[in-house]
Amino acid sequence: MSSRRSRGGVSEEEINELISRLQTLLPSARRRGGSQASTTKLLKETCSYIKSLHREVDDLSDRLSDLMATMDHNSPGAEIIRSLLR
Repeated sequence: MSSRRSRGGVSEEEINELISRLQTLLPSARRRGGSQASTTKLLKETCSYIKSLHREVDDLSDRLSDLMATMDHNSPGAEIIRSLLR
């Protein structure tokens, strides 16, 4: 029965594999170790983690913009930052 196709054309086996991969990617799931979380809880944690990553990227972007605004655009430091962003 695990190979049965769902409405979207993805088998239950494939869904289980994706859920397993999510568990390895989420810090909170890794801390739990081998304990199984419900799929609903795992998806909520995934959404929360993605939102926190977005906030972190936004914060780093703001900080970088502030730093670039205070630098001489022709300085070696500014060139290093530009090269990292390419």
